[in-house]
Order: sequence, then C-alpha cells, then structure tokens
Amino acid sequence: MIDARRLRILRAVADHRTVTAAAAALYLTPSAVSQQLAALEQETGHRLVERGARGARLTAAGEILLTHANAVLAQLERAEAELADYSAGVAGTVTVAAFATGIGLVLAPAIAELTRTAPGIRVRVQDAEGDASVPMVLDRQVDVAVAVEYRGAPGDDDRRLTRVPLYSEPFDAVLPVGHRLAGQEHVAVADLAKDTWIGPYPGNPCHDVVVLACEYAGFEPLLEHSSDDFHAVVALAGAGAGVALVPRSALRGTERDRVVVRPVEGVAPTRRVFAAVRQGGEGHPLIKPVLEALRVAAGPA
Repeated sequence: MIDARRLRILRAVADHRTVTAAAAALYLTPSAVSQQLAALEQETGHRLVERGARGARLTAAGEILLTHANAVLAQLERAEAELADYSAGVAGTVTVAAFATGIGLVLAPAIAELTRTAPGIRVRVQDAEGDASVPMVLDRQVDVAVAVEYRGAPGDDDRRLTRVPLYSEPFDAVLPVGHRLAGQEHVAVADLAKDTWIGPYPGNPCHDVVVLACEYAGFEPLLEHSSDDFHAVVALAGAGAGVALVPRSALRGTERDRVVVRPVEGVAPTRRVFAAVRQGGEGHPLIKPVLEALRVAAGPA
C-alpha cells in the first residue's frame, strides 16, 4: 500500500530539485525526507529518485508515479472538500498568499465582501511576490495564491492546480517630467532604447515583462536601478534616474508630481493575475467562497 504522505514528499522533491529544499518546504528534516523516499521506493519496488551534484531528479519510474501522485492528491483534496461540506458549519480559516498590489486591488475587497456574506470564514493574508505564492500552495503552506503569470509558471494544464483568471492590466511608461518624450500622448518602447532603466529585480514576474517588452522592441534595457517597490521606482523616475514600465494599478498612490505617465504605443505589455488552489480544493466550502469573492472583486474578465 502506497502512503499518500510519501507521494507529497515525492512531489516536493520533483518541484524543488533537492532533498534539502523539499524538506524545508514541508517543515521536515532532510533525513526524514530521505527515509520517507526510501520507504516509498520499498513500497513500489522501484528506484524513484537519483541524486547528483546538481541535486535530485526523478527516475523514469519516479515520473510515472508522480503522474499518479498528482491525480491521487487532487482526489484527496476533493474528498476533504466533500467531508468538510458534509460537516457543514462553514467556519474556519483560509490562508491566502498575494503580492502587494493584488492585496490592495482584489484581496482586501474580497475580505470585506466575505465579512458580509460569509462571516464564519477568516482570511489570513501572507504577502508574497507574484511568483512565490504558487509554490506555497503546492507545498501546502497556504490554501490560495493570488499570483502573476511568469515564465515557468504552471500552465492551465498542470494537474496539480486549479487556476482562476482574475484580471489583466497594461504597463504604462513612467518618464521624468523633463524627458524628451514627455509631451507625447503615447510612448513607443523602442524609443526608450537608449535610456537608463529602473525596474524590479530578476525573479520578479514584472522584471520578465519589462525585459521581454524591450526585447520585442529590439533592444536590451540598461537596468541601472532595481527595486520591487513601485513607489520607489516612480520616485527614482521623478528624480531623473531613468525610465520605467509600471503596471497601471501599481501607480495608485505613488507620488507623480515629477513624472509623466503615458500609455504604451501599440500592444502594451500586460500583467495577468490569477488565483490558484490545489486541484480538488476549489470545491472546499471554505475555499469556494474565497475564490468567488476574488472573482467579484476583480470585476468582469
């Protein structure tokens, strides 16, 4: 009989590529993870994980088992949801990881709506960058992620997750007031090729959007200043330190006396935001109202 807890460990090793990282995500010791993997290999009669200088990777047998593990764990999530529904009392805590702008734009309004429509549900919020929250869901650290589409993000066909589109928004060009293009109604990204740039750190999904937009325009941006705080990005632009592309909602509440904000000419780079839960968990009586409140807060698709 295969132990479902060991399947979660196998999936964590596949996701994190090392036993140490998987152990940290699962709040276990590396030796405990190794012991559970060894027990799983004994249960299945196959070697499932190979370790090398670059970390751990699944064998062919491990990949086969992982496919079934995803289905089994999703079904267990559904079973928990149905049992919770049966117990009914719809009262409890749902933990949501979201990036700062997403908290302000959809999560906080969703919490306000839930206070009125589902007072028994308590939402606990964790601030996490747009690419960090999905791994937290997969590792069972949180129940729901409000995340940003990024290179390498699990796709719609990922059997570990159920994704709910929330909203998309364009990036606008932010220029110092004295910039040569400040008087234009729209700004072409290609016209900023020779400027100094301000942007998020590599790893932030918005960094990918900015770099890709510049690549499509035919150049690599000179990113001289880095900050994941868009208030800081706008302040630096206002000080004449460079130009930036900033998601439209992230401009709310920023000091804009010394900058001009212009729409991007043509097809603007876009930030796409979605909610994600472990597959099977979308029907849980506590999680389902949270997802619905997020949809309502996000508005029409």
